[in-house]
Amino acid sequence: MTTQVLLSWSGGKDAAWALHELQQRDDVEVVALLSTLTEGYDRSSMQGVRRQVLLAQADAARLPLLEAWIPQVCDNAVYLQCMTAALHEAQQRWPGLASIAFGDLLLEDIRQWREQQYATLGWQTLFPLFGRDTTALARQMIANGLRAQLCCVDSQRLDAGFAGQVFDQAFLDELPAGIDACGENGEFHTCVSAGPMFHAPLKLEQGDSVLRENRYAYTDFILQL
Repeated sequence: MTTQVLLSWSGGKDAAWALHELQQRDDVEVVALLSTLTEGYDRSSMQGVRRQVLLAQADAARLPLLEAWIPQVCDNAVYLQCMTAALHEAQQRWPGLASIAFGDLLLEDIRQWREQQYATLGWQTLFPLFGRDTTALARQMIANGLRAQLCCVDSQRLDAGFAGQVFDQAFLDELPAGIDACGENGEFHTCVSAGPMFHAPLKLEQGDSVLRENRYAYTDFILQL
């Protein structure tokens, strides 16, 4: 029996590769992507990827995009309230849907938090990439055609000059010692434009880079129509 799955979608490489991995399985079917967006910004809440790009990514994956909107100031309680509403919407569309997948790689505390919080809502959590060697995984992504660029860099962990760079082998070679190859400790986030999970690549134009909170270097990516 095939289990229907909702995939948490940030617009970045880990979510994209989780989709690819799930697409290879016979026991699950990803029925939709779910993105958390911030009100007033029209962007994904962590990566800062434009809503227009998220929709284009979902279209390239031939999946609907569900949206959970959160306020700019948002604690865990408000986040879960917004997420609960989005999950309820998903279950109305796909009765019996009760599994949600995440692209988390290493952080056990985040995994446990997700497991506990979603279990209280009656949802099973899946982590198809968890526990992988992140250096090997990064190389696998690149070798198999994933294309992404850095859309957010934590300048307290990694030089802000890396913002906008292509996520490729040359980038991996440049990373300082102690920086995770997949940015799993929050060093950087990416925006995906192509890969085996998409039926066609996206045409993205690199926009401006800005420093927010005197810490996070965001690079904008704009969909070329």
